[in-house]
Amino acid sequence: MSFPALMVSLVVVTGLIWLVDKIMWSDKRSPSQADPMIVEYAKSFFPIILVVLVIRSFLYEPFRIPSASMVPTLHIGDFILVNKHSYGIRLPVVNIKLINVSKPERGDVVVFRYPPQPEVDYIKRVVGLPGDHVQYNNKTLYINGEVMKQSLLEKNSELFGVVPINNKVLSEQLGDKSHEIALAPRRQRVMIDEIIPEGEYFVMGDNRDNSSDSRFWGTVPEGNLVGKAFYIWMSWDCNASWSCIGWKRLGGLIH
Repeated sequence: MSFPALMVSLVVVTGLIWLVDKIMWSDKRSPSQADPMIVEYAKSFFPIILVVLVIRSFLYEPFRIPSASMVPTLHIGDFILVNKHSYGIRLPVVNIKLINVSKPERGDVVVFRYPPQPEVDYIKRVVGLPGDHVQYNNKTLYINGEVMKQSLLEKNSELFGVVPINNKVLSEQLGDKSHEIALAPRRQRVMIDEIIPEGEYFVMGDNRDNSSDSRFWGTVPEGNLVGKAFYIWMSWDCNASWSCIGWKRLGGLIH
């Protein structure tokens, strides 16, 4: 059972116990008689579970980055917050959209349900919008025939050990937004030349040569979107440094 389904189930069960007791039994107990233990638990946990469900389903949800596919933007062990209402308000579990808010923009870092395995969440960057002509050739991205310019950057100390020494770090321009990417000069990846269907998004990892993304398994349907990643609230990776906590990454905004 998924976490949202578990939370909904707990809200329903504790709420029903509390309601049934209120309607059928509470008035029959004497003032000095304590509530049954199951009713006490239901009354205590129902509001807490409900608040958690509302926050995680409609406002913000935490995620942990498990892989290096979004390096240098996101590192293994980063804990991020995702804005769940960026692209619309949806019912938990069934994912039916109730209210339209906005649509993803090129350059957004998004969490989505992995199309081949929807119970798994992925995180990538949106590079192609519905109707776009996306091409990727010789490590260069083209959108509607226009090259997305890249410029070589010098690695800062924070990336030592995160980006392999023989990999390049570049700044890539996506329209009016720029972000960092990593390229492995000796590794070639699949070439792409396609028109993005309506209601679909083409996503790629910033670690271009070490990412499973739309180049391999296709586009992301709008209905699979979970939300927009926007904030790093913790970074914890004991394999990266002696201190485990990446202090310099705490409180970082995701661009």
